[in-house]
Amino acid sequence: MPLIQVQMFAGRTPQQKRDLVRALTDAFVETAGSTPESIDVILTDVEPSEWAQGGTLFSEKI
Repeated sequence: MPLIQVQMFAGRTPQQKRDLVRALTDAFVETAGSTPESIDVILTDVEPSEWAQGGTLFSEKI
């Protein structure tokens, strides 16, 4: 059972998340030859204050 995990900044709409899950599932099926029913996708919303790059929190870059 393939598992796709996505961590991203919070703020996407439910429709954007539906579209993303569908696109990721379709891409996996097309490239790896699996079935949509066998693919799990976990979306994790992360606040900018919980994510850093280059030693700086994204909340301080915005």
